Amino acid sequence: MSKKPKTADNEIVVNRKARHEYFTSDTIEAGIALQGWEVKSLRAKRIQLTESYILIKDGEAWLFGCLVTPLPTASTHITPEPLRSRKLLLHRKELNQLIGAVERKGFTVIPLKLYWKGSLAKVLVAIAEGKKDHDKRESEKERDWERDRQRLMRHATRG
Repeated sequence: MSKKPKTADNEIVVNRKARHEYFTSDTIEAGIALQGWEVKSLRAKRIQLTESYILIKDGEAWLFGCLVTPLPTASTHITPEPLRSRKLLLHRKELNQLIGAVERKGFTVIPLKLYWKGSLAKVLVAIAEGKKDHDKRESEKERDWERDRQRLMRHATRG
């Protein structure tokens, strides 16, 4: 019997690969423009964020590479496009912050997680910098040590 990791009730999907591949600095909450069939798929958690990224084009932020698998009960009068680009809804100040980080400082913008806020779907967007291989190994060692330390502390308090 395998344990399924617990998630918050409002959480749809988390991009775990992003924390492994990038150093994240600032995070911004953005809305996302969806079609009706996409909302139904999000409620069924049929979405993948692992290969997705955010591009800023013509002063607007777009989510690319996000796979939303249509439900088999999707309407017959529409043709669902699972990999279509979706517009992110941001305030001008937040958009300018992202544009400044990408153009001037050489950072990239990635989605960290998708979640519900009330009845609205939101994306947590992060300004990130790519990790080198040695940085990935270092963070893996740190994570392993933290896990071992917790295990040792648990055994020390028992007996």
